[in-house]
Amino acid sequence: MSKKKKLAIAGATGFIGRWFIENYKDKYDIIALSRKKVNPSNSDVEWRMVDLFSISSSNKALEGVDYALYLVHSMQPSTRLNQSNFEDTDLLLADNFSRAAQNCNLKHIVYVGGILPKDNLNISKHLLSRFEVEQVLGSRTTPVTAVRAGIIIGPGGSSFRIVTKLVQNLPIMACPEWTKSKNQPIDLRVALKSIDQIIGNENYYNNPIEIGGSEVVTYMDILKMTAREMKKKRWIFSIPFFSLGMSKLWVGLFSGSNSNFVSPLIESLRHDMTLSSKLVLKDLPDYSIKETIQRALDKNIKIPSAPIGLAQTNDKNTVRSVQRISNPSKKTALWVAQSYPIWLSKIFNRTIAAEEKKEVLEFKLFGICLLQLKYIKNRSDKNRQLFYITGGYLTKRTNRGWLEFRSILDGNYIITAIHEFVPRLPWLVYKFTQAKAHLLVMKKFENYLNTLKK
Repeated sequence: MSKKKKLAIAGATGFIGRWFIENYKDKYDIIALSRKKVNPSNSDVEWRMVDLFSISSSNKALEGVDYALYLVHSMQPSTRLNQSNFEDTDLLLADNFSRAAQNCNLKHIVYVGGILPKDNLNISKHLLSRFEVEQVLGSRTTPVTAVRAGIIIGPGGSSFRIVTKLVQNLPIMACPEWTKSKNQPIDLRVALKSIDQIIGNENYYNNPIEIGGSEVVTYMDILKMTAREMKKKRWIFSIPFFSLGMSKLWVGLFSGSNSNFVSPLIESLRHDMTLSSKLVLKDLPDYSIKETIQRALDKNIKIPSAPIGLAQTNDKNTVRSVQRISNPSKKTALWVAQSYPIWLSKIFNRTIAAEEKKEVLEFKLFGICLLQLKYIKNRSDKNRQLFYITGGYLTKRTNRGWLEFRSILDGNYIITAIHEFVPRLPWLVYKFTQAKAHLLVMKKFENYLNTLKK
């Protein structure tokens, strides 16, 4: 009997991750990745604690792994001050995972994203982010297959939960124009079987594939069909003057969903997202949308739960700041890291001075060290420059935070990121002074980069 392949699942506690583990834990030797520490005695699979913002932690999590299923997204709210949008955060996480996969010699990464729109509208931030994650995951030697899916409907799914909440709470639904957009929803069972068929299959290496059901419907159709299956009499109709902003407010209010999740999702729904993939998976079941909705509503189906774990650290009053800045001249992260202190001193007329001695960089104001950074040469390269935050008046802890510059998406962007920073200033003072100043300075630095020639 052949030895089972080790499969790491990033995003294992989410909807697809939990169901995949439930259905395929006997086929694969599953390594479930979580930011929390899980008691192994309470689980059928191996759980590894990982901080995906850290390359070293990601490396450790992927040791001995053959394949990876990447299900990570950052649209949920954070407990810390997070000066980042989900698109930039997802880029950084994907780059870390790609680096770790290469370092650990993984044979294949399968990434579940969204179908790209077929209309001529500007692509939404949500779908563009999914496409960018595909590109970043595939930017190194590990083969990647992007599974671009329509709405995945199954018990416990967050997207379908919004639909059921709207049907439950609204006897009358005046629907905006985006509810007429076309989609091909896919049954969770078919999505899981598709993923399993792709994992480790060389025919799909470095090729995106779209998956969806055979029926083409609108979002309004899904609302009406769900109302029928829930035995709710609902008056559902469309009106042309419902703006996108009103839609976000309406869906968030009546579904009880967080705006961080709802807002980018609603922006994506204005697109027609139907299949056009040339690659076709074989031997898949075909459930009608009616059957799929009935199963998703079936209260007798036990939804697999994620094990309870202890958080890796206490996030309260720590800061994460991730910004993407355009880099038209395609300067390397090494060049940016060397140029930033010089530029900063110049724009402040040396009121803030940058001094470097033996790979220790200090930013001083009238001789007082505001921030001290130690350059970590052995973990840096031309596309990633790493500094530990080791001192200075502005930081409360000197053994935790780090700063990095990252070149990404073929050098078209630079990611600047601060992690696990603990400010010395009182929290409210920090949020409205130092934090705001940091964002302003990085915007000005982006403007400077945009003036440079290739």
